Amino acid sequence: MSEKVLLIDDEVEFLENLSERMRVRGMDVSTAETPENAVAAIDSGDYDAIVLDLQMPGMNGIEMLKLIKKSHPDMQVILLTGQATLEAGIQAMKLGAMDFMEKPADINALTEKIKKAQAKKMVLVEKKTESKVKDILNSKGW
Repeated sequence: MSEKVLLIDDEVEFLENLSERMRVRGMDVSTAETPENAVAAIDSGDYDAIVLDLQMPGMNGIEMLKLIKKSHPDMQVILLTGQATLEAGIQAMKLGAMDFMEKPADINALTEKIKKAQAKKMVLVEKKTESKVKDILNSKGW
């Protein structure tokens, strides 16, 4: 099963290059250049991982991460930045980012992180399904 990924970055050339490199590796990739497009894509799609740029005009990656986690708390988000700071990395992880990488991201390392995100998502979905089944069984008195 191919990984379904949303790339969010305001740099069009970077988005095109990275998305093509990921597609070559068999991933199903969607892109968004603006926070508005990203929110629309997140609300209408089901992604294994979101790869999010930290520095964007209008809404930075930390603000976008907060928004994503508020409406989709189990979403696996990997932040990318050209200006990594320890403080930003710590803040991102505290807010629920799965990982934090510097640009240019090593495609093999990023691919591995996306595969881990997909596996983590599958575990979370399985746990939620088990909980729902238990709730149904308990409510029926079985």
